[in-house]
Amino acid sequence: MRIRSPIVIHNSPTIHKSRIVKAQIFTFCLLYSVFCILSTSLVAQTKRVPPRRPAPAKPVVEPADLNCPTELGVGVTSKRSFCDILTGRDPAEGATIKFPPHRGPVTLRFDLHNRHTYSEEEVKAKRGYSLYTATIGALTPDNTLIARAVVRSEFRRREDLLDRVGGGAGGGVKAVAPIGLEPIVMTIPEEVEAVSFLGEKLEVVRIDGPAVYSAPGRPIAVISNVEIEYTPGPPPKGKK
Repeated sequence: MRIRSPIVIHNSPTIHKSRIVKAQIFTFCLLYSVFCILSTSLVAQTKRVPPRRPAPAKPVVEPADLNCPTELGVGVTSKRSFCDILTGRDPAEGATIKFPPHRGPVTLRFDLHNRHTYSEEEVKAKRGYSLYTATIGALTPDNTLIARAVVRSEFRRREDLLDRVGGGAGGGVKAVAPIGLEPIVMTIPEEVEAVSFLGEKLEVVRIDGPAVYSAPGRPIAVISNVEIEYTPGPPPKGKK
């Protein structure tokens, strides 16, 4: 009987080299993965997210806080509140507006009117014509003039009246009524916290001739529809 020799398999140099290369590639991939993870973690820890800046405040438009010492009344048709402006030199005696805390200048808007004492008899007699030119000023509490405003209006007939004002005798309308409408826009400096309206003079031309009025205490004009536009801000320094 013939006995065969055992077969011995020797690892060839090529197979051994291939295993070494695979091991090196695996090790490289593992080390590269660890490096990427550590790098990402380090960047995430060192990168700072900048704080969000607060959104800028939006301008606000609202009715002005008007303190009117001599109200003419409310319009029957327009429902406006009409405020008489008197001639004077002391801002404390005028129609005043206090502004809320704000940044930057305040835009002040209002309608300026002349005032007319209506007489049906004078109209029928064709003696009712009047031409009014009224000048008023906006002043700070320390009597600094900020701006002037002028309104000029003609009256010939009842239709020239802007509106009639309730509160007259017997529940009717008052004889005095606003006439004309001049939109006024004033820019108030940031540091000003309040303004006062005072009349300067009234020029009138009637059938019987011209006249000028400037003595203190006389109502010469009317304002209505007063509003402000401003950017809200903190209270002035030193005030709460």
